[in-house]
Amino acid sequence: MDVMGDKATLLETGRFVQPADREDPGAAAEEMRHRLAAEAGDVDAMSVLGSLLLRRGDLDGAESLLRAATAEGDRAAANNLGVLLHQRGYADEAAGWWRVAAVAGSAAAAHALGRHHRERGDEPAAEYWLRQSAEQGHTLGAYALADLLEHRGDVGAERWMRTAAERGHREAAYRLARTLDRRATTERGERPACPAPGEDDGTRSAADEAEQWYRQAAARGHRRAALHLGAILERRGELKEAGRWYLNSAKDGEARAACALGFLLRDAGDEESAAVWWLKAAQDGDGNAANALGALHAERGETQTAERWYRAAMDAGDVNGAYNLGLLCAEQGRTAQADQWYRRAAYAGHREAANALAVLLLQGGDAAGAEPWFSKAAEAGSVDAAFNLGILYASRDDEASALRWYERAAAAGHTDAALQVGTARLREGDDQEAERHLRCAAGGGSAEAAYRLGTVLDARRPSAGPPVLGEPAAEKTECEEWYERAAEQGHRRAQVRVGMLAAGRGDVVEAARWYRLAAEAGSRNGAFNLGLLLAREGSEPEAALWWTRAADAGHGRAALRLALLYARRGQLTQGQRWAARAVELGPAEVAERAARLREALQQELSA
Repeated sequence: MDVMGDKATLLETGRFVQPADREDPGAAAEEMRHRLAAEAGDVDAMSVLGSLLLRRGDLDGAESLLRAATAEGDRAAANNLGVLLHQRGYADEAAGWWRVAAVAGSAAAAHALGRHHRERGDEPAAEYWLRQSAEQGHTLGAYALADLLEHRGDVGAERWMRTAAERGHREAAYRLARTLDRRATTERGERPACPAPGEDDGTRSAADEAEQWYRQAAARGHRRAALHLGAILERRGELKEAGRWYLNSAKDGEARAACALGFLLRDAGDEESAAVWWLKAAQDGDGNAANALGALHAERGETQTAERWYRAAMDAGDVNGAYNLGLLCAEQGRTAQADQWYRRAAYAGHREAANALAVLLLQGGDAAGAEPWFSKAAEAGSVDAAFNLGILYASRDDEASALRWYERAAAAGHTDAALQVGTARLREGDDQEAERHLRCAAGGGSAEAAYRLGTVLDARRPSAGPPVLGEPAAEKTECEEWYERAAEQGHRRAQVRVGMLAAGRGDVVEAARWYRLAAEAGSRNGAFNLGLLLAREGSEPEAALWWTRAADAGHGRAALRLALLYARRGQLTQGQRWAARAVELGPAEVAERAARLREALQQELSA
């Protein structure tokens, strides 16, 4: 409630302004002047002196003066008398004097009277008096009216919250920002990610205005506003300014800001400072910070300390603590305890814990027990669980159910699931759908998807003849770019394919490089092709080494090449041995040629 109509919030704070340790001579002289005037019967002096004593906490001295001024019709005195009586516990009598002052036009008294009626549960009366106060320009009245209307779900709440915010009320500014922020989030989910050119993006406007109000509230020392402002700036990549607001909020005691500041510092490479802020936040009861400390100690191999912080997170109500305890136990081979913690988190609704529990059960051979937990996690939105369900159904040869879960996981961006869907569509002959899913998987980093996408695009590519002498080599096609992406990730078949395409362009050096990479990684086709390339370049001894490696790995054509090579050299016995090997390995046309060669060599040896 206001003293003499000013903006002091005595009822809200429960405190009065205390006198300074050393009395101001000027203030003492001013008080003496008012006292002399009051003793002479000056009503204004009585009112002012009463308010001064009320602020000082001298209720007995203030009451007689305020009652005397009120009796003479001073509305500020009536308001302050109401404040005094409220402080003494006479709420109904205080309301009577506030009513007198409010009827006389005191906006502060109308605010106090409205608050009184709301505390008594009389919302119609509360709204009436708070509206009177707000319409007279009283900031606290506007805020209290907005709070009442918002509680009732009245659309008029925002107007009065905005009014209070515009007049400098920091809590109103924060709450207005929260309203706008929630609206922007809701609308963002209903609108396309990229509005059409020229379209008014109302979502952006609401978000921008929310940021402005957060900034105003934060500048006035509102710690939660500083926290939200820091989060907005961090999402936008303005990390330095975000850190400043997190720091302000954390210093004011906001544990969530201290935790967020810790993550910001960790990402910047300052792990020690991050740990300091996480410790502060965790000690203030922030479960997320306790989990972060647990993870930090776990990474350092300090498992006992990590477990202690995970338990602290769990005690703070953060279900991630139980999940992380499960992970820690699983890494240590403590399967029974991991099962216990996963279950605790899973029963609390932690979807990844449900998935981890299902994996644990599956690894233990309990597929029937794992399935419902996979299902629960997948239905709750776990992408990994949806993919794992696909694997589970595929192991039972239930391809239709497996594909359904793969598609669900792929739609949520799971790379391996997209690869599975793309592969299934290839088997069905639906190249268009296959391409779409393979592109998603390849874009997510799957080497196998990149290779398969390359094969799809390669099959559509018109066959090109050999390069004409004197003409520049053709540019790389899209399929070759995907082959190369897979090859660079170590995909052996892709490496062989890139080598073949390079050889087709006449780029022998590039072809040899890719063949060699594939061969050294164990590709028999890479070793065979490298041998062909070296033989054509006149390096037949080295070619023989790579053909031998390929033939030993089961490559029939390489064995036939070795048989021919040794036959030309006159090493008939070795030639016959490799020809026999080629017959065993095939394929059919190779086996047929190798059989004829073996017979010819046998006749030569028998002659």
